[in-house]
Amino acid sequence: MTLLERTLRRIEPQSREHRRQAEERILDLTMPRWALGRVLDLAVDLAGMTRSLAPAVKQKNIVLMAGDHGIIEEGVSEQPQAVTLQMVYNFIGRGAGINVLARNAGANVTVVDMGINHSVQDLADAGKIIDKKIAYGTKNFAKGPAMTRDQAVAAIEAGIEVAYNLSPCTDIFGTGEMGICNTSPSSAIIAVFTGVEDVAELVDRGAGLPAAKLPHKAAVIRKAIEINRPDPNDGIDVLAKVGGFEIGGLAGLILGAAALKKPVVVDGFISTAGALIAAALCPDAKEYMIAAHGSMEKGHRPMLELLGKKPLLDLDLRLGEGTGAALAMNIVDAAAAVMTEMATFSQAGVTVTGIKEKEND
Repeated sequence: MTLLERTLRRIEPQSREHRRQAEERILDLTMPRWALGRVLDLAVDLAGMTRSLAPAVKQKNIVLMAGDHGIIEEGVSEQPQAVTLQMVYNFIGRGAGINVLARNAGANVTVVDMGINHSVQDLADAGKIIDKKIAYGTKNFAKGPAMTRDQAVAAIEAGIEVAYNLSPCTDIFGTGEMGICNTSPSSAIIAVFTGVEDVAELVDRGAGLPAAKLPHKAAVIRKAIEINRPDPNDGIDVLAKVGGFEIGGLAGLILGAAALKKPVVVDGFISTAGALIAAALCPDAKEYMIAAHGSMEKGHRPMLELLGKKPLLDLDLRLGEGTGAALAMNIVDAAAAVMTEMATFSQAGVTVTGIKEKEND
């Protein structure tokens, strides 16, 4: 049995019993019924995921998967591919947006080479990144599959291995990514899973593509889907035909977190493409996903709808890197704290009837 098969077998739905117990406790806390709204919904989710009324969320790790894309040959990005490597050095130098927001959230940032089109063995040897390189970037999926099926499985299993290896020092995972052109495979993935006829509805500017070039980007993605004909009922086929190595790594990370019964905060557009692949392979994995925010990329909302997720934040973000996940982790902290630290009516000596009367007023 492969690592992927073993992992899929380990994934179970949230504990309904722990969800019930969490709801009972929350209803006994000193506030009107469900007065903190979705923060309390999140607290119940955390209890169901972790099988605990005191869910551990202190040890946070945002795993940033990096990879390059052959589709850059089609002129779908204004940024040169070298930016992927340059940003990886920025991440390990702790100067990027994700580093700032992760520090603020008390989270670690772990960088993984899934397919950077450059050797970074020196960084891996120095322990600054994790080496899971599948290849030096994907192939141009406007001309054929982005990768082989074996490579797609290898990418997913690499993400699973990262989750398992980080598990002893991680209570909650966050997803991040870096890869010039990776909005193109992400747009293709959501187009395949939704069956949308007009791909232009799902294609946006990514890393600053001028609006005038959006029709070309949409045409390239439409052509790529027609050439490759990925099977929407086969997540591995979708990843292999139109995906990216870092997207596969993200899918594996999410599956690994779900198998470990640990929450994973899913960032924006590209991260959610990975979440879609994970959900296609195991629908129960969705129960361990927390949607961090609603991205400005217009294809992100259909992704969240397909997953049945409502984002915690709506701040017009479009940076990626895991920045939205870092911001959302503050809300996760709050949800866990409310459930574990807030006094009950009996502890505080508060009359329940009085609270109910205020609620009715």
